[in-house]
Amino acid sequence: MSNPIQAIRGMNDILPEQTPRWQQFEAIVHDWLNAYGYREIRTPILEQTGLFKRAIGEVTDIVEKEMYSFEDALNGEPLSLRPEGTASCVRAVIQHNLLYNAPQRLWYAGPMFRHERPQKGRYRQFHQIGVESLGYADADMDAEHIVMTADLWRRLGLSNIVLEINTLGDAAARTRHRTRLISYLEAHSELLDDDAKRRLHSNPLRILDTKNPAMQDMVNAAPRLYDDLDEAALAHFEAVQTILREHNIEYRINPRLVRGLDYYNYTVFEWITDQLGTQGTVCAGGRYDSLIEQIGGKPAPACGYAMGIERLLALMEAAGIALPESTLDAYIVHQGDAATAFARQVASTLRRAGLNVILHCGGGSFKSQMKKADASGAAFACIIGDDEAALEQVSLKSLRANTEQTRCTQEQAVSLLKARN
Repeated sequence: MSNPIQAIRGMNDILPEQTPRWQQFEAIVHDWLNAYGYREIRTPILEQTGLFKRAIGEVTDIVEKEMYSFEDALNGEPLSLRPEGTASCVRAVIQHNLLYNAPQRLWYAGPMFRHERPQKGRYRQFHQIGVESLGYADADMDAEHIVMTADLWRRLGLSNIVLEINTLGDAAARTRHRTRLISYLEAHSELLDDDAKRRLHSNPLRILDTKNPAMQDMVNAAPRLYDDLDEAALAHFEAVQTILREHNIEYRINPRLVRGLDYYNYTVFEWITDQLGTQGTVCAGGRYDSLIEQIGGKPAPACGYAMGIERLLALMEAAGIALPESTLDAYIVHQGDAATAFARQVASTLRRAGLNVILHCGGGSFKSQMKKADASGAAFACIIGDDEAALEQVSLKSLRANTEQTRCTQEQAVSLLKARN
């Protein structure tokens, strides 16, 4: 016998015992996004490679090392699985002219793909919730994104998540800073690792985010971008902070927070935790006012953020947040030809009444069927033997409480089962 085929490393199955946590999370998130007036957009997982090169930046780890890219066998077109959602969302907004009449508050969810070393909280296929606000230029939208994520942590029951913020200013400020930073780094070239040397002239800001302990003191003494900001950038950043203070949201300014994507400007932020080991960022984003024009649309301001679903689920589990109770109302146990025929009728009746029901399949004794009923998580066993079938009745037995078994009509069974909800 040949070896069984396994899932690709870093691309995980989500098994039936895990999906209730996902469903719980998704239900809370959907209600939360509706409360803030965001509308869902769904984009393909496969895009032209050029979209991500243009949006994310060719000299980034994502484009250089992590994208799943290939040529279409039919026409040789370069294609990539999406490594993040913002570029696809902006591409769709431009393509369908969604900014023609009004700004847009949008959200999306789904799998993203990056070819990196799998570890806890970091996978090759991972899932994100993304939120994008397009056509909004003022600091109040930057702040709304942070305020609403703080609200989500409350709804999910999560704590121990810390907010870090920074500002990257505009393109002119970053150009001024880039010149000073390169000069400084060149003067300390003996301390740069290979990755920093590669980025020195292409993306020096990313060097500030290094995790190399040997470079920390040198990086901490580097010129600060903050010192190159103009009055407009400083005023925008102060306006964001004012709104956060109004909402009593604690934060700390991290001058080394630059994010890993080239398209950001002005406000950037990350929500981080110490509960997930080295993979501490659970939600991150910021403003990207040049991206729409960069991809090919008319210039328009925008900002957004994304959160990793797997990391948030891990936090929920670590916090001991309970799973929702089973929504299965009844498991129908039956034996005998007449009983089985009547059981099918009862199952249809209960389902038409809006109840969730499993009809036992595969035969077996009443004892073995009752074991399966209990293991199913159902609230009740609905028992049908020849006696019940002859009277067109059912016997209801609670599987979660020590109460007497009750024989009743189908209509009465519907009322009794609904009364538990």
